[in-house]
Amino acid sequence: MKKDLQAQSKQWHDLKKITPEKEKLALLALDDIRHGVPVFDALRNHPVRSVGGGFIGKQMLVNIYRKLIDEGKLEPNPELLAKIRMKPSRTQSGVTVVTVLTKPYPCPGDCIFCPTDERMPKSYLPDEPGAMRALHHAFDPHDQVTSRLQAIDAVGHPTDKIELLILGGTFSSYTRNYQEEFVHQCFNALNEKYLPTLEEAQIFNETAEHRCVGLVLETRPDQVSPDELDWMRYLGATKVQMGAQSFNDEILALNKRGHTSEEIFAATQMLRAGGFKIVLHWMPNLLGATVTSDKEDFAKMWQGSNPDELKIYPTQLLENTQLYKFWRDGKYQPYKTQELIDLIVNVKPSIPRYCRVNRIIRDIPSNHVVEGNKRTSLRMDIHKELKDKNLSCLCIRCREIRGKKIQHGELAFNDLEYQAGAFTEHFLSIDTQNDNLAGFLRLSLPHENSPDTQMPDLQSAALIREVHIYGQSVE
Repeated sequence: MKKDLQAQSKQWHDLKKITPEKEKLALLALDDIRHGVPVFDALRNHPVRSVGGGFIGKQMLVNIYRKLIDEGKLEPNPELLAKIRMKPSRTQSGVTVVTVLTKPYPCPGDCIFCPTDERMPKSYLPDEPGAMRALHHAFDPHDQVTSRLQAIDAVGHPTDKIELLILGGTFSSYTRNYQEEFVHQCFNALNEKYLPTLEEAQIFNETAEHRCVGLVLETRPDQVSPDELDWMRYLGATKVQMGAQSFNDEILALNKRGHTSEEIFAATQMLRAGGFKIVLHWMPNLLGATVTSDKEDFAKMWQGSNPDELKIYPTQLLENTQLYKFWRDGKYQPYKTQELIDLIVNVKPSIPRYCRVNRIIRDIPSNHVVEGNKRTSLRMDIHKELKDKNLSCLCIRCREIRGKKIQHGELAFNDLEYQAGAFTEHFLSIDTQNDNLAGFLRLSLPHENSPDTQMPDLQSAALIREVHIYGQSVE
């Protein structure tokens, strides 16, 4: 397995190498595109003839485009760059996400659905795309960030505004020395400069070429406390991801989550009081759940916890888990793909306008899934079904304006007020006439019974937890 991963990693990196042949093919393809040939047709028109064959990637087009500009043979052309940029929707929100993983380390949880691999942090597999990159760099934070910035730049995306996403199990369970040094080295990589302390690196980064405008950490509901909030604030965190997984105490206990639904609510309240953006993970098809109970469970998420962002991670049956033994003994059955699609199609239209659905399935390669859904294109399947049923989802991701051109006069200001436990929330948005979202601000107003963060500057304060205007930076 280790040799297979090494070979796979080497093959992936070899494909990215720039060679004279690939440069020549990129030049020919780019010329075709400038004369109106669709991008993928242009790439197919010029196959690689050397060993390995195949076709050049978009990163080769971006490379030759920049080279021609540097040599004075081509004027900068934003529309052309937008055409050849790989995965253009990735940075249309205006912020580029850089994901890194922490080293393997014991997790305080004992969840029955989590895979265990000694080479990886708990719940990750070594051939997941992001995990494979981390393994290649031996989980070194500086190397991971540097490599990712180079890769993102190579495919034509901006790297001026970065959201740094630190994954790898429960970050709060690592020693604080490790946490601080990990974040410190990430900032040094963004700064392209060594600075001896985290605070110095953070201050320098405020005007750096690669500015960290958001730092995302992962934790568990039972790890959130005033002391932990203070520490995450020191590290520079702006957003916190938590695995809720379910809001049913029986289901949580059956799956050995190690916390209760009340602890989920308390953690979201504390994070909101601290001014953090909140991302929750929800897992349908856990042991003991049914399609009916999952629908009921999903509705409970909006009765006080009210996440700003959501990741839907359907339970995937993997061999190296405790859940596999329940399945083998006939005590667990994964949903069929269509059952899963029907479930999410049923609940997705109920997601509030203030929440963004970031993911609908994990990047776990299908060869690891023993039984049940193996489709990684679940989001596309769900959106097709929604369209076929004349249903729509109004979450942030489904309404983002993306690359659409608009006139100022088309925009309208809206204030969506809702209750989230001991807070009155205002989702202040700028929307188009077609209900596309151009920008928003999250304003939290605490009630008298809101949690005490033990931070004097936040006592009874109105909190702006997020401001976001869509679109890439302009000069």
